[in-house]
Amino acid sequence: MEFPQWVRDRVVARQGCLHPYDELPASRLAVVVIDMQQYFTLPGYQGECAPAREIIGPINRLCEAVRAAGGTIVWVQTASDNADSFWSHHHGVMLTPERSAKRLQTLRRDSPGFALHPDLRAHDSDLRVVKRFYSAMAPGSSELEPLLRGRGVDTLLIAGTVTNVCCESTGRDAMMRDFRSIMIDDALAAVTPAEHEHALHGWIMFFGDVLSVDEATDRLRPG
Repeated sequence: MEFPQWVRDRVVARQGCLHPYDELPASRLAVVVIDMQQYFTLPGYQGECAPAREIIGPINRLCEAVRAAGGTIVWVQTASDNADSFWSHHHGVMLTPERSAKRLQTLRRDSPGFALHPDLRAHDSDLRVVKRFYSAMAPGSSELEPLLRGRGVDTLLIAGTVTNVCCESTGRDAMMRDFRSIMIDDALAAVTPAEHEHALHGWIMFFGDVLSVDEATDRLRPG
């Protein structure tokens, strides 16, 4: 991703360089793929992010490279089961009654919308995590953090959809929990290019790095 000069200048002034991680040891690395579910990727669903279909290939390529190098792959999926009770503000205020009902119905664990897009190449050895909120790292949302800690992971490559909501929320909380957090530009998608770009501008200035799939895999060091 080409950043505007004003973004580059502010990042370099703060940390001395644009990209701080020259090497990514695979044994301490996880690709965290957020919400690449049918509800968010297929036409006809309320949560569809059409550009997310374009990142399926890059995500598969990233996961294959990290898996082959000895890293961890985590597929994170949102479930809406009982969300109107534990997330009542979201469902009672932030969504119309019609949208809330549709989300509750089509994003349950037993709904086809919960499943990953069929073109994603997940392996049985990969980890699966179910989250309740936008951020998989928020308290009470999922078991992502203890799973990563248990494997000695301290570096995350964030991929999936949408860039400026669940992906950024998970990445920000991970950074606050002292994980080295890297957004993978061409393995992320938002509803519009502007939302994607603006999110990554703010991200690189304050929270972590932004790399492409090729840039991340070039930095991989086998575990």
